[in-house]
Amino acid sequence: MVKKKTIKDFMRMKKEGEQVAWVTAYDYPMASFAEQAGMDMILVGDSLGMVVLGYSGTNPVTMEDCISHCQAVRRGAPNTFIVGDMPFMSYQKSDEDAVANAGRFIKEAGVDCIKLEGGMRVASRIKAITDAGIMVMGHIGLTPQSTGQLGGFKAQGRDVNSARNLIRDALAIQEAGAQMLLIEAVPPEVTGFIAKKLEIPVYSIGAGSCDGQLLICSDMLGLFQAFTPKFVKKYANLSQIIINAFKEYISEVESGVFPADEHMYHIQEPEEEFERMFKEFK
Repeated sequence: MVKKKTIKDFMRMKKEGEQVAWVTAYDYPMASFAEQAGMDMILVGDSLGMVVLGYSGTNPVTMEDCISHCQAVRRGAPNTFIVGDMPFMSYQKSDEDAVANAGRFIKEAGVDCIKLEGGMRVASRIKAITDAGIMVMGHIGLTPQSTGQLGGFKAQGRDVNSARNLIRDALAIQEAGAQMLLIEAVPPEVTGFIAKKLEIPVYSIGAGSCDGQLLICSDMLGLFQAFTPKFVKKYANLSQIIINAFKEYISEVESGVFPADEHMYHIQEPEEEFERMFKEFK
């Protein structure tokens, strides 16, 4: 049985230079596969809006969507550290809303930590949630819930002024009490500086080397076809395997090859008995 890691393990790994490998998962099977593979951590991201529910972005995702998917992932990976992603407008309105919704992730879905986007502007939210005894992971850089303000899905921190702001955000997140930080689509020079500056673990999704790496499972497995971010390495092309399997199934059904005798359940009494029974309905 896999022993679930804790925040103490992640702090030790940072101190000792041991990398954390984690992925997103949104359902029972994928979570089970991740745990069997030995993933350190799983994120149930609001990216489920795009890769599972078919939205063009993450903002339509609801608390109910996130809680339901977190519950499925927890069932699939009972011994893995799980982070629940707080969806758009579940924490922006007030500290009180933020705490209440973060609490739902813990009470109803059994996650170990919640993640929210933003830096200095959500510092009071982070403090309120951590004061309630809930672990928080910050998220800066390319923050999908704010792509309207960012001008789209674009890398951040590529000039001195924006990099300075990211560093300030990172420091504010740590000061507010967050236990971990995720940086997305930021130059490795900036990410590396932040990772060395902060005492808490700093993880990357498309942001170069730091204390660990995150990828969206649907991207790395080739399941999401709409687009592939620059920072993704595809470790498989499951979409084509699945399409080919469906095509073979259609062909075999149309030609009568499937189902074969080996795929059928046969009667357990003499055929003549069934023939007499069938005649009762003529």
